This record gives sequence, C-alpha cells and structure tokens, in this order.
Amino acid sequence: MAATSSSSASPVAGPSQPSVGAQQVGLPPLSDLFARSSKRARLLFHIDDEYDSDNFGDISALEPAKIHLASKISSEYADAKVLPAAILAQQQAAAGPMRPGATNASSAAAVRASKRRGDETHLSRLIDQMDGGASSLTTSVGPSAPSSSSQALTIRSNGHSTGAAATSSSSPMSSALALHRGGSSGLLSQALIQKKEMANRKAKPAYHPNWKLSRVISGHLGWVRCVAVEPDNKWFATGAGDRMIKIWDLASGELKLSLTGHISTVRGIAVSARHPYLFSAGEDRVIKCWDLETNRVIRQYRGHLSGIYSLALHPTLDVVVTGGRDSSVRVWDMRTRAAIHTLTGHRGTVASVACQDSEPQIISGSMDATVKLWDLAAGKSITTLTHHKKSVRALAIHPTQYTFASGSAGGNNIKTWRCPEGTLVNNMAHDTIVNTLSVNADGVLFSGGDDGSLKFFDYATGVPFQVAEDVPQPGSLDAEAGVFCSTFDQTGTRLITGGADKTIKIYKEV
Repeated sequence: MAATSSSSASPVAGPSQPSVGAQQVGLPPLSDLFARSSKRARLLFHIDDEYDSDNFGDISALEPAKIHLASKISSEYADAKVLPAAILAQQQAAAGPMRPGATNASSAAAVRASKRRGDETHLSRLIDQMDGGASSLTTSVGPSAPSSSSQALTIRSNGHSTGAAATSSSSPMSSALALHRGGSSGLLSQALIQKKEMANRKAKPAYHPNWKLSRVISGHLGWVRCVAVEPDNKWFATGAGDRMIKIWDLASGELKLSLTGHISTVRGIAVSARHPYLFSAGEDRVIKCWDLETNRVIRQYRGHLSGIYSLALHPTLDVVVTGGRDSSVRVWDMRTRAAIHTLTGHRGTVASVACQDSEPQIISGSMDATVKLWDLAAGKSITTLTHHKKSVRALAIHPTQYTFASGSAGGNNIKTWRCPEGTLVNNMAHDTIVNTLSVNADGVLFSGGDDGSLKFFDYATGVPFQVAEDVPQPGSLDAEAGVFCSTFDQTGTRLITGGADKTIKIYKEV
C-alpha cells in the first residue's frame, strides 16, 4: 500500500515543481511594457500642449522626444541660426516712427508680446528642459556631432540658464540661439517662432465684401486719365484726352460743370482741402489753378520742359508737386508761382507722384523702374527703391497707416512699403501693366490694369479677394478696356475709375 501510494504521488509531485519555477522566472506583465511603449510613441509623434509631463510617465521617457525635437530644429533652422547684420538692424528698427497724430500701438504690441511669453506650453517647457539636459545627451542626431546638437538645443532661455552647459557655453551660435524668452534681444527666436504665425495670417486675410458696378457715366470724348474727389464728398472731377475738365455730382452722376483751358490731354487733377482751388496739369506743360467760386483760372505754373504726367497736393503745406516726361519732380509754391525745388535723379519719365504730411513727404515713381523718397526741406533724395523690374506707373498712400503701395508691370508687380525708410513689406501679383492703385481705410487695395482687369487685395496680407474685368462701353473696341485712373471717395465705400472707353465707372460694395 505504501509503495502504491508513493508511486501514485510521484507523478503528481513531478509536474508541480516546474510550475513553481515558471512562476518565479516568468516574463514581466505585458501591461507595463505596453504602457511604456505607448508613452514613448506619444512623446515622439504627438507632442502637444495637453500633455502633462508631471503626471504622465517618468523623466526618462522624455529623452526620445528631446532627440526628435533636436533633429527637427537642426533640419529646419540650420541655415537661420544667426541672422545677417542687415536683417538684425531692420528688425531692431521695427516699424519705425509712427505717423504724426496717430495712436501709439507699440505699448499694445508689447503687452500682447508679454502675454504670449506668459503662456507656457509643454513644448516650451521641453525646450527649457533641454537647456539643462543637453550635456547629458550622448547620441548624435543625424549627421551632426553631439556638440552641435547640444548647441542647437540651446534656443530658449528665461534670462537665466538652468544647466551648467548652457551657462558655460560661449560660442556665438549658442549665444545667438539662447534668446527667446527674456533674452538680450530675442530677435532670432522671435523671427523663427513668428514664421508660422505670419504664414497663417497671410492665409487668412480679413473679410471684405465684393464690389460690383453701380453706375456708368458717359460724357468725355477722350480717354479719362485722372479723377479726384473733393473733401466734402459731394462731387468729383475728371480730366480726359478731350482737354476738358468735368465736374460730376457724386450722388446722381449728373454733369455739373465743364472747364476748358488746356490745349492738350489733362493728365493730373487734385482738389485742395485747404483752399477753394482745383489744380490740373496736362501734356501742354502747364499747371492751372482754378478758383471754384468763379470757375476761372487764377494762376498758371510754367517750367516743365515736357508734358506733365502726374500731380499731387501737399496735405498741410501750400505746395503743388508735379512730375513729367522731363524726368524731374518739381515743387511749386501756390501763392508765388515759383518753383521751390526741382528734384532731379530719375532717368525716365516720372509717371506718378504722391505727397503726405510726414517723412518722406514726397514719393515719386518713374519709368526707370525706381521709386524715390524725397526730403522736401533739403530738396534731395532720401532713398531709391530698385525692387521693381519695370516702369512704376502708380502710387497709393494708405490713409491711416504709415505705408504706401507702388505698382508696375511684371511678376510681383505691386509692392507695399513701410515709411520712412522704405522697407519692403509685401508683394502682390497682377499679371498686367498696372496703371492705377487706390487704397481705402478698410484695407482694400484696388489695382487697375492696362488690359481692363480689376483686382482687389487685402492690404495687410496681400491676398486677392476679387478679380473682375472692365466691360467696355457698347460701340468701343475690345482694346479700349484699359483702366487709367481710380480713387475711393472720402468714405471708402465707392470706387471711381476712368478708362479707355471714355466712360467713368462707379463701383460699390455688395
């Protein structure tokens, strides 16, 4: 019986011993491995602001994310770690002085910047941690050496470094990269961070309603070359190739007055906001001052050697500025009829001039593909802008901002500039010869082409929001669809254009 019981117990005890050993030497639970793997995958491929590094995983799980971020920074910003001196100087100048009388927006911008700096995200905290942990990384990322990768990680500092490696680094690259939060200048890192924000802003322009043709006015017997709206917004004047100046009622479109006196095409016209005067200039080389109370010419200004193509009035001084085929810009005193300055320097016909009350007070565009900014007091050129490739036929000064636009022919043929130094702000494209530009206070930039094409842009971003075609008057040739002049009324809600079909068209917002 004992043998039987022992023999029967031995097969039971035999397989039980390996089962105990398997429980002692078995694999770890899969749940821990799965959780750790998911943490690493999330850190590598899905870093976002909602991730809480304090309550999710240990510190060792951040190392793959640091390596991934260092590789991304090195590949995207390797060529932009140190900006050229010229760009740094322009960024330090920022937006330049404000237009006199305008509200100072620098304080508001500083408050917005400080608020942005105060918004901590997980990505920013991760970069801050890399400042102190860069020296502990021993694996080189990509083709770069470990030393260069650690320098590439030092791009963010809160005014004090958290790691010994960051404080002891004295290389120019690391010092240039450690500028973001509270750094000495912050220009480089701000430019890199704002790159994506600027792209988003360009892709999302402000909403503007479309414009539609409201009225067509006929009356001229030649191409309508210039138009101006009077300050009270009750009437507007036009000049044309029939040597006539016609004054129209803005509300009804009826002809109120016709002025004769020029013996050639009228190319420039302006209404004074300080005097009851209307100024006109034409290809007969004469500037005429019309008294709107008697409807007669009271002064004439002579001195141009060839036809006059453009005319502008200074908003605060008794000064008339003209430009013409003699490649000069002439400044006239309204009262004495004397030429105060003859501004020379252009090598081609001056096709457009504009005036403003702050520097540069005179801006001119020429057929030599340049734009010149002039010092009115000294009578000399301040800056020559050579970005255009073909003749500059149109200029437009923004009514509220300290900027202006210029138009020519070619690729990116419409450009906006920041005063007073003439810094290029934006490029826009209108695939034709741009004859006229107009901008209103709502940020709508209108461009009229020589082929009759009309294009409306958002002034801030340069994104076009409407493209249209000028319809010639019945009986006109298709080639007579060109737009030569344009202006917004004083409210900015009506657009007046003149073209080669001898008509005046008024557009309104839909």
